[in-house]
Amino acid sequence: MKSKRTVLLGGGLVLAAAVAFPAVSAAAEGPRSVQVIDRIVVVVNDDIITRHELSERARVASAQLKQRGAPSPPQAVLEKQILERMITDRVQLQFAKETGLRVEDTELDRAISRIAAENKLSLQQLRAALERDGVDFNRFREDIRDEITIARLREREVENRITVTEGEIDNFIRTQQGSATRGDEFNLSHVLVTVPEKASPETIQARRERAEQALAQIKSGTDFRQVAASFSDAPDALKGGAIGWRTSSRLPSLFLEAVQGLQAGQVSGILRSPNGFHILKLNERRGTAPPVSVRQTHARHILIKTNEQVSEAEARRRLLILKERLDNNADFAELARLHSEDASGAKGGDLGWLSPRDTVPEFERAMDRLKPGEVSEPVRSQFGWHLIQVLERRQEDVSGERQRLEARRALRARKSDEAYQEWLRQLRDKAYIQYRLDGRS
Repeated sequence: MKSKRTVLLGGGLVLAAAVAFPAVSAAAEGPRSVQVIDRIVVVVNDDIITRHELSERARVASAQLKQRGAPSPPQAVLEKQILERMITDRVQLQFAKETGLRVEDTELDRAISRIAAENKLSLQQLRAALERDGVDFNRFREDIRDEITIARLREREVENRITVTEGEIDNFIRTQQGSATRGDEFNLSHVLVTVPEKASPETIQARRERAEQALAQIKSGTDFRQVAASFSDAPDALKGGAIGWRTSSRLPSLFLEAVQGLQAGQVSGILRSPNGFHILKLNERRGTAPPVSVRQTHARHILIKTNEQVSEAEARRRLLILKERLDNNADFAELARLHSEDASGAKGGDLGWLSPRDTVPEFERAMDRLKPGEVSEPVRSQFGWHLIQVLERRQEDVSGERQRLEARRALRARKSDEAYQEWLRQLRDKAYIQYRLDGRS
């Protein structure tokens, strides 16, 4: 008979070639040829990262950098950056699995449909485009699932625990009012060299030297995007370090002070923060005028959350039953008090007056399509499934209100970024990580 066997040998996955096994003693089998098909490069807790996985990620990352017009760093440097990112992602995905967080296929299908629509492609065209770029569609699906899982994990473990006090908002507004750049927006890129928690002076010095090497390469004329891909520990490293547009209110004071004196195209010196060492590049700068009058919507909703016990299909089914009752003149407020899993349920689902961007995009788009008195079909957002009803609309001068809302958002974003990096460091510190690449352990 013919047989193939996979065995673990010296850190490599090897496949014994198909050989004949006659019905005689093992001694009569004769020699076997062995073909190495993959190698383990890192052990992460009870999981592994293989050479094939790393090579494939490096190939895709290199192609993406080229699409952005950014030169790719040397292969060894790129692989090292990607490997660290893969380890961090793997640790988060393991924690998500251990704590019951998962993304169902129906939700994944909707996310991929949105990606196709945003690129003005059908699903078939998206698949064809990926295959032309050498990306396996099934691998692409699982990568999107992982991205959604990590985003939800961050929301659950970090963002939902962030609080911003009214006093912090007052102090923030006073500081902004005294700033010459109030209302300005900055398009930034950066390099981040992280420093571990409770790092020794020797480790801190080594990390500073790494940042100095990056800055030296930038000053010598190396493309900033290539330096970011080679040196940065930030999640956006393989996007050339692009942060994108940020209002002055959303920038940490350390960053704001650094970019105030920069012209477009210029780069800052090395900045030290609790997370590590930063280098900023100002790509563009523009002034903005905050809106004085906006259209506000008075809305209410019923929310059903999904979890291990309540599937996407079940949450939607429950809301369809409630929608049928509402269509037959049931009281929205009463149903919200009985069924909504949001804090607003106690108030009959009332969310008060909402300005643009007060809610997540999916919710806002559905709400904006409704006429006063109309109830939506079930709407999916990152929080679960909603029924939305618009009560009334108005034009409102919200200068002061908007200022406080923007301040709250900016403070939450700052706190969230800092808390997430700290949480991530602690999660990784607890993990068992063994390198089997380049002799590291």
